[in-house]
Order: sequence, then C-alpha cells, then structure tokens
Amino acid sequence: NPLKVVGEFPFGYQLSHADDDRSIVLTEEVEQPLAVDSEVQAMVYTGENGQLAASLATPKILAGEVKVLKAVGVTDFAAFFDWGLPRDLMVPRQNQAMPVNQGMVYPVYLYFDEPTGRLLGTTKLHPFLSENGIYFKAGQEVELIVCGQTDLGYKVVINQTHLGLVFASDAFKKLRIGDETTGYIKQVREDGKIDVALQQVNATGRDALQQAILDDLEAHGGFSTLTDKSPPEEIYAHFNVSKAAYKRALGALYKQQKIKLDKQKITLVE
Repeated sequence: NPLKVVGEFPFGYQLSHADDDRSIVLTEEVEQPLAVDSEVQAMVYTGENGQLAASLATPKILAGEVKVLKAVGVTDFAAFFDWGLPRDLMVPRQNQAMPVNQGMVYPVYLYFDEPTGRLLGTTKLHPFLSENGIYFKAGQEVELIVCGQTDLGYKVVINQTHLGLVFASDAFKKLRIGDETTGYIKQVREDGKIDVALQQVNATGRDALQQAILDDLEAHGGFSTLTDKSPPEEIYAHFNVSKAAYKRALGALYKQQKIKLDKQKITLVE
C-alpha cells in the first residue's frame, strides 16, 4: 500500500492512507530516516494492541493469494503462521481444515475479515476458490499446490484460483500437503470439476517422451537397463514421468520397431 508519512515519534513514524483516516504506526527500524510528507510502500496489518501497524518488509502472502506457510505457534483458539511480518498471521481454529501442528507447512489463503477489520488466514480453501474449470483447456500447463488427500487422490490448488484433483493413478510420486509443482489440465468434466495430471497427457507429451528414450539409448551405446519392470522411482528419477507413461512410450516405440524389449534391457534397433 502507498502510505504517507505524517509524523515522526521517538519510537517510529505515523503514517496515513488516502482512503482511510485511521492512524497507522511504523515502529520497525528503517535503513534511512523518513521525511514527513514523503510516501512509502508498506504492508498494513493489525498490531498487538489492535492498532493498525505498518511494515516495510515484503510479506510472503498477499490478500487473495494461497501460499505455503509454516505454523510457528498453536493455541486452543488459533494457529499462527510466519508470513514475513513482525506479527504472525492468525488462523482461527474455525478456519482450520484440519488440526494444525507447529513446525508443519500448510497452504493458507489470506483474506480481509470485515467483522473484525483484520487480515486473517484460513486453510479452508473451498469458500474462496472455484471448482468450476470452464475456462481451462486440456493440456494447459498450470501451477499446483497440494492441499489435501482423498481416497481418489490429491486435492490441489490450481493457479491460485481453482481447486482440482490429481488421481492417485496419475501421481507417479508421493505428494504431501504443501508440495508445489507444475501440472497439466487432464480434463474438465461435464460437471465442471477439474482433473489434473503431473505430466503432459497429449500427443506432444507422448512424442517428447518417446524421443527422450531414443536419445538416451543413443547416448548409451544403444542399450538401457531401465525397462518396464524397473521401479517407478528409478523411472521418475531418469525421465520425470510415471511408470505407466514410460510403459506406454516403450510400447509405442516397440510397435514402431524402433526398439527391442526383454526383461533385462532395451535395445535400440539400428
């Protein structure tokens, strides 16, 4: 927020906002003295005594965003998260999708709570994020934050604005709440719900994997011991894809007579 310096005190500065006549206090140390009538960019939050306070620090989250934050304190009525400002961000107990454990990280949404006039956090994301993916297209690259786990797979935040699902069968690596990764829209169902994959599922993605396998074979003398029987972890470490995707790519290359397959190795056909 752009704030105007309207006064100086022994303990800091008094600031004001053009759209709010309430006093805002800046008490943290500054690198250079601030001149009265000058303007500064600062984050406004509610201080310990209920008064508006300002900080020149860059917060880890802004209103309307979802960010992965660390819980630094837990009480009977709230959890408190490090968001880069002098006073920790409060997530009231009623705003917690699950019990918060100190030291763990969680996806948190920041919003302005009108009844209290304060910025608050919540790990209950459904009231703020849409589950209707009408504007997404299959194959579209998106940024994901893992926010929950169900019997079907993993709930994810998509591009800060939507909620979707990564089916367990499409999760070729173990995901944890708070993990951030790139994904791709798999499909938007008839009911608008969004299915997400961790790798490209269109023809472009399949062709790229097949070419990567051929390039790897050529680079290693035409042989590879990474077969369709190899552990998923080894396949992911080498090609960053699931075992299922790798097997499909090998099958396609075999049908094209570009490789030979046996239990111990893959051989490039000359």
